[in-house]
Amino acid sequence: MSEFSEYLSSEVVVDYADGLISRREALHRLALLGVGAAMAAPLLAACDAQRADTAAAPTGSPSPAPTGPAGPTPLPTQPITFAGPQGRTLQGAWAAAATPRGAVLVVHENKGLTPHIASVAGRLAAAGWSALAIDLLSEEGGTAKFTDPAQATAALNAAPPGRFVADMKAGIDELLRRNPGHTVGAMGFCFGGGAVWSLLAAGEPRLHAAVPFYGPFPDGASLSGSPNAAVLGVYAQLDDRVNASRDAARDALRKAGLTFEIVTYPGVNHAFFNDTGARFDPEAAAQAWTKLTAWFGEYLT
Repeated sequence: MSEFSEYLSSEVVVDYADGLISRREALHRLALLGVGAAMAAPLLAACDAQRADTAAAPTGSPSPAPTGPAGPTPLPTQPITFAGPQGRTLQGAWAAAATPRGAVLVVHENKGLTPHIASVAGRLAAAGWSALAIDLLSEEGGTAKFTDPAQATAALNAAPPGRFVADMKAGIDELLRRNPGHTVGAMGFCFGGGAVWSLLAAGEPRLHAAVPFYGPFPDGASLSGSPNAAVLGVYAQLDDRVNASRDAARDALRKAGLTFEIVTYPGVNHAFFNDTGARFDPEAAAQAWTKLTAWFGEYLT
């Protein structure tokens, strides 16, 4: 199993352990990722005791009700197509700032280009950065083709390993074409956070800022090929799975001599920024939005 496949499979297991999906749904998702029942059953069984302990543990005060998405009201996005590598056509959601301060490539989670991710591009545009939310399932016909989000995840898992980086580089081409004279940044969430780390590791000197949200760092990666990128790494305190590679990311940033900051938000879990998900934390999301826009304000022009 590849490093990427292991990450996707572990995400299913953690969602089951946290009670976000049923056993049946977990087995369904794991099967789509190529994990057979003989392997999946013991993985989920190991979670059952954890779920029982969590249910039996005393709970604190209820969390406050979500106050809504972080950031400003998004500007409208429009679906676009643009030239990809090897003559392929790529898809995305484009949001143009009225007076751009720079441009940002937005990389989605493992469910593909959802309305939530498109809204992030719209929020960035409202804050002054033109944004392109790329659809890394363009080769498969686009995210909208998949009625089952688990099938979208499986399609990402089945894609050739180098395709995502090539497509993201084409996204940067498109941003520079649409915003001549401005610098470019990238941000991504979960799978997309890992994709941004992979883009940095592949070498992208055109990137002047990068903000990977709780994304796994590629094993043994060097970031020296992206010397101009100022990197803000965003993590969640309770996200042990992704946090296991946080020190490796910090070490690689130091070794490459990049400007960087690592921020870990206390008391929140993986995907805390996603206002459509069960782990959404409005306070941490608002703080992270303020932090990332300040970062882009300093490093994107």
